[in-house]
Amino acid sequence: MPRGMLKSGAKFGTEVVVTENPATWTSRYGSVVVANRNVLVFDGMNEKGLAAHALALNTDYGARDVSKPGIQMGLLVPYILDNAATVAEARALMGRIQPVAVLVDNFAMGVSLTIEDRLGNSLVIEYPAGLKGAAKIFENRDQRVMANTDIDVANEYLNKNFPFNVDTATRSTLIPGNGAWLDRYVRASFFSAFLSKTTPRSLLEEKAALMSVMRNVSNPIGAPGDASRQDQGLGDETDWRTISDLTNRVYMFDSPRTLNTVSTDLSRLDFRRGTGVRIIDPVNPHLQGDITRRYRPTSIRVPGVVVRAG
Repeated sequence: MPRGMLKSGAKFGTEVVVTENPATWTSRYGSVVVANRNVLVFDGMNEKGLAAHALALNTDYGARDVSKPGIQMGLLVPYILDNAATVAEARALMGRIQPVAVLVDNFAMGVSLTIEDRLGNSLVIEYPAGLKGAAKIFENRDQRVMANTDIDVANEYLNKNFPFNVDTATRSTLIPGNGAWLDRYVRASFFSAFLSKTTPRSLLEEKAALMSVMRNVSNPIGAPGDASRQDQGLGDETDWRTISDLTNRVYMFDSPRTLNTVSTDLSRLDFRRGTGVRIIDPVNPHLQGDITRRYRPTSIRVPGVVVRAG
């Protein structure tokens, strides 16, 4: 996604979901993002070394306040990446707009947002159910794990049921192993805590360490969802994993269905205005390693981009 693109938060695909006072903006920064179904953007990093990630969450954005520009929640990530270079700028931007939930698979889904910058700052924004649109913001750098559950609820579950001490825990320390959100939160917290006890020999090994934890807590192909198979419940496998190297501006994407791990060096991409959107299919089984030069122009609908008649 280059600089200088006119965008709007009004549409979910071809459907207009924000009818009054939709947010509009022109991208200040170029970015690389993951688009889902060509209507949602839930992950990415921009050329300034800012990363943003959305995660499905039971959310209450409150009644629509048309005095604030509205943006469908699947475009919050590009809104941040297009306009902010730091976590502080991103926080200010979020205060100016109102997210709007959209139906995904007949579920009125909202999202939490996690944002990090090259300075080492991080931010998590949630709109918990019942707070009528009030945001909860976490700026503690010790909060390193997210789940599809409110942070406070997840931490209470962890501390009450699976407290552990990284200095005394062993392989016999009990942690949960199923695919429920809270179970995965516990495992991710447990194993990521031990990374601070390791000494990576290279930057590659640092990234591999992070990916090893993500793979451990990912739901495998065929993993059950919330309902049983007998009740025609849908599966709940992990769709992708990403690593954002903010210092070097390298974005990695790991595909569970093809065994591909690919990387994009944003410092080598041309983000100049007018260069056009370029895409790549990350589940192409022939991709591996550095794909920076393999992006190609596209004519498909791009989430949020306003098409102007020539």
